[in-house]
Amino acid sequence: PGYIEPFAGSLAVLLGRPSLGHGPETVNDADGLLSNFWRAVRADPDAVAAAADWPVNEVDLSARHLRLVSQRAALTERMQVDPEFCDAKLAGWWGWGACAWIGSGWCSGEGPWTSDGERWINRQLPHLGDEGRGINRQLPHLGDEGRGIEAWMQALAPRLRRVRVACGDWSRVVTYSVQRAGGFPCGILLDPPYPEGAMAYSAGDAGAGVWHAARRWAIDNGGNRDLRVVFCGYEGGDVEMPGDWRRVSWSQRKGYANTEEAEANAHREVLWLSPGCLDVEATTGRQ
Repeated sequence: PGYIEPFAGSLAVLLGRPSLGHGPETVNDADGLLSNFWRAVRADPDAVAAAADWPVNEVDLSARHLRLVSQRAALTERMQVDPEFCDAKLAGWWGWGACAWIGSGWCSGEGPWTSDGERWINRQLPHLGDEGRGINRQLPHLGDEGRGIEAWMQALAPRLRRVRVACGDWSRVVTYSVQRAGGFPCGILLDPPYPEGAMAYSAGDAGAGVWHAARRWAIDNGGNRDLRVVFCGYEGGDVEMPGDWRRVSWSQRKGYANTEEAEANAHREVLWLSPGCLDVEATTGRQ
């Protein structure tokens, strides 16, 4: 079966899947910095690791943040016209900064100040707690290869070897041609920016429209038994999915936003599963 993730983000779901026995996997993100990171890790993991191997430093965090935000548009444009292009240094800086940054807003392009009168960026103190060690603070154990950044990137590279990384509007990768190329049944994870609450990857004012558009697509295509669609969002309010969709509630860490809203939202997370999704306990051994 194929797999499509139109809002790839950190690729946590993709990387959590067993890597054997799958059809083609397609991921997409409109943020060129994210797409560049995954393309660069796949193409040149050692160069990404070298750029990411840096101590936490507030001045460097601010400077690299500004460089990344200012280069986002040009980087995204070049990636969209050159399927082989990537910038390993910017990829490493992005990964390093994402681990050193506290909470949301990393490379969002929004913030309280600007250095050149044009590009607003956030500036804040980096993570200084016990785990504030840049990209090292969340490294998984990789067996006998050790826990170094190089080993991590080198382990990611073969996992991503066959993954197709798109960079653009989410709707381009959920078309029938992409579904068919991956093979049926086709799993599709829709995790768009939510219309409310703080998100780790900001989509600006367009976030609410994207979420509602993705929800409409999910509803319109959820009756297709060849598709196994999972849609993410918050429960409550006046927005729900059709009655034949299964709802799975879960809780997440509220992160560093120590507010009543963050506490409440942490327990509102819902996964809606389309009718084509299987009950794992009842279908052990089936695809």
